[in-house]
Amino acid sequence: MASLSLPRVLHPKKTSLEIERELFEKSQAQALNKAINGNETPIKQKHVRSAIIGTFHTQSAKIFWAYALRLPAMDDRIVAWKLCHVVHKVLREGHPLCLVDSQRHKKDLEELGKLWGHLKEGYGKMIKVYTSLLINKLEFHKRNPRFPGHLGVTPEELESIAGNDINNYFEMTVEMFDYLDHILELQDAVFGSLNMARSNSMTSAGQCRLSPLIPCIQDASKLYDYCVKIMFKLHMTLPPDTLSGHRERFLKQFSALKKFYESTNNLQYFKDLIAIPPLPENPPNFLIMGDFRTYVTQEVVVPQEPDHEEVPIVEGSLIDTTDEGLMENHNSSDTSINLAAHQEIINEREFLRAQCEKLRHEVNALMAKNEEDVSKLHNKIMHLETDLATKDGELLQERQIKEDLLNQSFAVAQSQDSEQKVKNEKFDKLKDLYVKLRDEHIQKIREKADVEKKLFGAMKSLERLNDLEKDKERLEEEEKRRSEELSTLQKDKELFNMETEILKKSVNDASRERDIVKTKLAMISEEKEEMRKRSEELYHKVLDLEKQCSCERTEAEKILREVVRKSIESSEEIMKKAIHEVDNPALTALTCSPDYLRSLTASCQELMEATLNIGDTDYASSISIANQLSHKLSTYILQGRATCNTSPDIMFGEKMAETCKLLGISGMKLLHCIKENTNNELFVKEAIDKLNDVASLADSINASLLGENAENLADMLENEMLAMDKAIEEAANRIQDMLTNSRAADSGIKLEVNEKILDSCTSLMHAIRLLVKKSRFLQAEIVGQGRGTASAKDFYKRNHQWTDGFISAAKAVAVAAKFLLTAADKVVISNGKLEQLIVAAQEIAASTAQLVVASRVKADRNSENLQQLTQASREVTTATGTVVAIAKDCSQLIDEAEELDVSNLTLHQAKRFEMESQVKVLELEKELDQERYRLAKLRRHHYQLAGEHET
Repeated sequence: MASLSLPRVLHPKKTSLEIERELFEKSQAQALNKAINGNETPIKQKHVRSAIIGTFHTQSAKIFWAYALRLPAMDDRIVAWKLCHVVHKVLREGHPLCLVDSQRHKKDLEELGKLWGHLKEGYGKMIKVYTSLLINKLEFHKRNPRFPGHLGVTPEELESIAGNDINNYFEMTVEMFDYLDHILELQDAVFGSLNMARSNSMTSAGQCRLSPLIPCIQDASKLYDYCVKIMFKLHMTLPPDTLSGHRERFLKQFSALKKFYESTNNLQYFKDLIAIPPLPENPPNFLIMGDFRTYVTQEVVVPQEPDHEEVPIVEGSLIDTTDEGLMENHNSSDTSINLAAHQEIINEREFLRAQCEKLRHEVNALMAKNEEDVSKLHNKIMHLETDLATKDGELLQERQIKEDLLNQSFAVAQSQDSEQKVKNEKFDKLKDLYVKLRDEHIQKIREKADVEKKLFGAMKSLERLNDLEKDKERLEEEEKRRSEELSTLQKDKELFNMETEILKKSVNDASRERDIVKTKLAMISEEKEEMRKRSEELYHKVLDLEKQCSCERTEAEKILREVVRKSIESSEEIMKKAIHEVDNPALTALTCSPDYLRSLTASCQELMEATLNIGDTDYASSISIANQLSHKLSTYILQGRATCNTSPDIMFGEKMAETCKLLGISGMKLLHCIKENTNNELFVKEAIDKLNDVASLADSINASLLGENAENLADMLENEMLAMDKAIEEAANRIQDMLTNSRAADSGIKLEVNEKILDSCTSLMHAIRLLVKKSRFLQAEIVGQGRGTASAKDFYKRNHQWTDGFISAAKAVAVAAKFLLTAADKVVISNGKLEQLIVAAQEIAASTAQLVVASRVKADRNSENLQQLTQASREVTTATGTVVAIAKDCSQLIDEAEELDVSNLTLHQAKRFEMESQVKVLELEKELDQERYRLAKLRRHHYQLAGEHET
């Protein structure tokens, strides 16, 4: 039996309160463990809300901190980051005494920030900044205990906190600026870490970093509002120069805060979590008081999440506040909603009243305890002061006794000396010496005894004095210890005063909310009665308005239908005019390319198909589509008529013109269906068929213009390019052979002239060969970029004009190369003229320039091949100039070699040679004019042939 009863002795049964407290602490621990974990996800608000409710249950944050400090925040950076977020939420939304209880844990937050601050990036930097923000918040509330955790105060309370003292306003502004600096530094660290982590607001990692910005935005909004109001108040009192530093700091924070709000509003994550009103475009001008009148406080709104936790039931007496007027049997939904709202307000009022009573009792108990402790300390201090005064009095008394003893000994010595003198007069003079000696001896003995006695007394006094000194030292140490205890008590008193201010604030807020609720209830009752009367009046007005609107709607529909009819009739007139213009002879000179006509087809077809989706009452769409269809279709018909003029077959052109007129008639039918609001599906199909017929005929014209060579353009271009390469190669080889033969057969000036001319021609041929090579590279690039998924033949066919130009340029280069070879050959064998060589060089330069231009038309301006082709063209130009310069130098060299020797001529011979030279000059001038006329005629014919070929 003893073994059965032993556990009952060792484990006594727990009371219900202990069990309830254990369950509560267990639930708090579970909520914190779920809210603050190592997963990189945002904290769940329901777990944080459980921790906040727990602070109201215990009316402190001691249990919260007891479990929060057990979390592995020093080991896991995610846990540390979430802990800072939860602490911020508890300080803002928890019980007012949480600010007091958390003052003792600033050191823990500081150590946490120092540890993770060694990581310069990512969470380490953010945790360091966040802990600094939390410590600054605690210090702000310690200096300003009347500010609640959420910082929300009325303008009257703000004036009361500052004591309406301008110095207090000045210092409070500095503290708020410091607070805002910490918030802006945290948001900068968060957004900076997002960029490095390559995460966004819709990922768990990004949301884990961004979620603490919500309470930061709530704090920043309040602080910004207070700063604006206080700054205006400061500028009303102080000179502007004194506040220049404040203005500069405010403008800097305004810019950063505006950027912070804009960055947050742009993130999808915050769309449903917080509504942030944007800051104005320009900061308030504190030098203009008119800005203060236009300033409006904008509140940050955080939507409340549905609360699924069980709300603790407050025990207390329930007052029957049932209103007989509200208990009437109303069947309307508005009455039931008002009853529910009224009952909810009553319950909330009773809950607040019970909380106020509870807080009042606690405040009274705390104040009584505080007064009792203070009175005890005062009594103890007075007792110690009394003891110290007593000890000082005893010390003074001992010093007085010592002085009295010294005076007494001096008086006794004087009296003994006078008696001895009297006795000495009675003795014989013979015995004077003996008596004197004896008396002196006796006197010395007595003095010795007195001195020993006095010395003993003095030693006793000295010992007592030493004891008093030791007692005094002990008293001083006790006084020092009491002073330290008094300092500690003073600090506790400051915290208690802070708690008292917060509790007074809570009581005042509760009372004010109760009065507001009462006022709102009265207003709701009055508004309800007014709303009922107004609803009846509005009901009758609505009936009248509905009748009036029905009539006006019918009239408006008639007007709109007439407007649609008139508008579509105008569109029909445009179509009729376009059909009529098809037969206008003045249009025979107008032309249009089939490709441009084909580009207009898609938009016309889209508008025709859009008419199928027009509703019966969609008047705006009817007018818009009809106007667009009439304008675009009339343009298409006229451009189709202009395309007919490009056909070489007159009968085919007339056929296409008739098809354009049929397309216009189909468009007229389609517009008529829109005007009459009838089914137009068949007419839409008919119009689209006519549209495609016109487009097909235009394609036929395009094919007839290209002729049989359309399919062979690619082969023709390749053949011409090969022929050009072959001609250049043959010319280069032939020039090299001529140079070899000249070196073997010629000598002197002729050999020198031939070598210079053939070397310059060889350099020119190398430059032309390089130019042709770069041209081929650029041509391949153009075809590769422009054809898409089509073949090269399709690209050349689609761009036949460009291809013809390229072929013409290749032919011109080949012809110029052959002409240069012929001119050089004639010069070498002495049958040719150097002028022919100059003309050939200039012609080949012009031909290569034509090839470069043909290549550059469709090339990308940033193409590397185009840059290389341009450089090759410059080298051809340089080589051509070299050939021309050398030809002129060689001509001058030959003329100098063949210079006429006039030294042996007679007068008659000189006169005869002069006349022959004049005749030769006249003949040459005549031939020059004839050749210039012939050259101009040939160039005009060449340009005419080139234009016809391109067309």
